[in-house]
Amino acid sequence: MTVEQQARVTNGGATGARRRRSRKDEILEIAVGLFASRGYHGVSMDDIGAAAGVTGPALYHHFAGKEAMLVAALVPVSEGLLDGGRQRAAAHPGDPRPALESLIDFHVDFALANPAVIALHLHELDRMPEEPRRRIRRLQRLYVEEWVAVLTALHTGLPDGEARVLAHAAFGLMNSTPFLGGEVDRRRRAELLRSATLAALLAPTDPA
Repeated sequence: MTVEQQARVTNGGATGARRRRSRKDEILEIAVGLFASRGYHGVSMDDIGAAAGVTGPALYHHFAGKEAMLVAALVPVSEGLLDGGRQRAAAHPGDPRPALESLIDFHVDFALANPAVIALHLHELDRMPEEPRRRIRRLQRLYVEEWVAVLTALHTGLPDGEARVLAHAAFGLMNSTPFLGGEVDRRRRAELLRSATLAALLAPTDPA
């Protein structure tokens, strides 16, 4: 699944996700994989064109350059995570336990489908132009707040700041997918990530 297709899924656009992949989707997916494996500065437009089997003019028809690819890879994903998180939290009003389980399922599915995007975000976000970088940071903060609202409803008296610590710890668990080997199949990896994250977030939060 490509980055843009994943964004459509997380936005709830199942019909859009079933559409045929465009050439632009394919090129972006190849670029993301190269950026994640070699680093942003280790990849040239010529490298991307060669891997995608397109010439320079055809490549620039889709993207103005590497920065444009980085923006196209990361902004839709951040938008999709926020929209998907809001939908899942809103589906369980006043019932934080199933809301939390739904958020975890949603994020684990995303993380397993997009390890290269996660690696790209971890290592290359600061290379983006200021405006899209600030936009992504804002989207991320809003996504975290969806988790904070659920966690503070689940754990009575939990301060918002401590809920943010828990949320970021959970993301650390779930976003470990770029570092996982293939010795465990995808279904079992999903089970392990879900159960570990849920256990961490359900643990007592009272001070020791």
